[in-house]
Amino acid sequence: MRVFSRQQAVSSRHQTRLMFNLKPQVSLTAILIVSLGIFLTGCISPKDKVTKARLLETSNATKADLIEKVNSLTAVDSINAKMYLKFEDNSYAEVGIAEKYKTADSTIVVQRPEKINLKVEVPIIGTDIVQMTSNGDKFRVAVLNDGGSGKYVSFLMGTNGVDYSPLEKQVSDIGSADSSEVKKNISAFSNLRPQHFNDVMLIRALDDLKYIYVQSAIVQEEYDVKTKKKSPLKWVLRGYYLLDELKKNPDGKMFIARRFWFDRVGGVNLSRQQVFDTKGEIESDIIYGKLGALTETGEYQMPLEVELTRPKEKYRIRLIYKAPSAVKIGKAYKDNAFLLENTRNLREIDLDKKLYEMKNGKESRTSLIEN
Repeated sequence: MRVFSRQQAVSSRHQTRLMFNLKPQVSLTAILIVSLGIFLTGCISPKDKVTKARLLETSNATKADLIEKVNSLTAVDSINAKMYLKFEDNSYAEVGIAEKYKTADSTIVVQRPEKINLKVEVPIIGTDIVQMTSNGDKFRVAVLNDGGSGKYVSFLMGTNGVDYSPLEKQVSDIGSADSSEVKKNISAFSNLRPQHFNDVMLIRALDDLKYIYVQSAIVQEEYDVKTKKKSPLKWVLRGYYLLDELKKNPDGKMFIARRFWFDRVGGVNLSRQQVFDTKGEIESDIIYGKLGALTETGEYQMPLEVELTRPKEKYRIRLIYKAPSAVKIGKAYKDNAFLLENTRNLREIDLDKKLYEMKNGKESRTSLIEN
C-alpha cells in the first residue's frame, strides 16, 4: 500500500479545490467538449454513410451574355397559340388548402406592348368559361360559367394596375355567413386579370438606359425531379446566376423591378423571372420550362411550358403549348382584337366605379354580388 505524506495530501486537496474554483463557463465548456467527443465517438463510426447533396457542375457567363439571352426572347412581337391551362386557387393557402382545377383548353393572343386576348373553355365540348382582353390600359373579363349557380356570371371592366382588393374583401364579407357556399360558387378564375399574362408570354426587353443591371451567383439545394425516387443522388446543389434589374424612385432610392434566374447546369438558360412592386413585394413569379421549337418552321426557340404564381391574387397557373408547330408568331393584330364586347348582355360591373363609390362612402346602385 502506497503511503502519502501530510504535505502530499494537502497538495492534493489544494489541486482539487482549484479544479472546482475555475470560472463556471470554462469548466462547463470543457465538460461539454469532452461529453460531445465521447458522444460522437460512440455514435458515429467512419463506416456510417451520411447523405449529402451533390454539387452539380456549372457553366459560366458574363453579364453581357445574360442580357443577350433575355433579349433573344424579347424579339417576338406577338404570339397566337392554343394552350393547356391548369389553374390552382391558393385563397385557402393559409390553412393548408389549395384548390386545384382540371386542365382547361385556352386560346391566347398576345401582342406588344401589353395587349392580350384570352379564352378559357371546357375541354371536349368547347364551352367558354372565361373571356378576357386588355389593351394595355383597360381590361375586360366576361365570367361565363361559375359552376352552375349563375351568381357570378358577369362582365367586369377595370383599369390595369389598380388595386381592387377592397372590393374582394367586400365579396368575402358578404359570404362570411356561409363560407362553404362562397367557396363552392365563386368562379375559379375570378382573380385572373389578362394583363398578368403579358410578362409570362412576352418578356419585356432589358433597357440599360432606364435600369441598372447587377449580376450575382448563388447555389441552391434542390430536389432533382429527373432522378429516380430512391436514388441517393436525388438532392443536388444547383448553381444559378441572378440578374437584378434596379430602378431609381423619384426620391432617388433604388428598388428591384425584376430578377432573372439562369440555370447554370448544362449551359446557361433562363429558368425564372420575378417581378416586384415598388415596395419590394413579388407581383409575379414565373417559372420557365425547357426550350423547344415553335411555329411550323421551328425557327423560334422558346419555353414550351410556363408557370405563373401571383401571391397577392392567391393563384397559380400553368400554361403548356398544345401544338408547338401550330403556334403563330409575328402577326400584327388590330386594336379591336383586344377589346372584348358584352355581346351576351351579361350583368356589367364597372370596378373603377365600384371602388370610387366604396371609398367615398356612396351606396352602390348594384351589388357586386347579387343575391
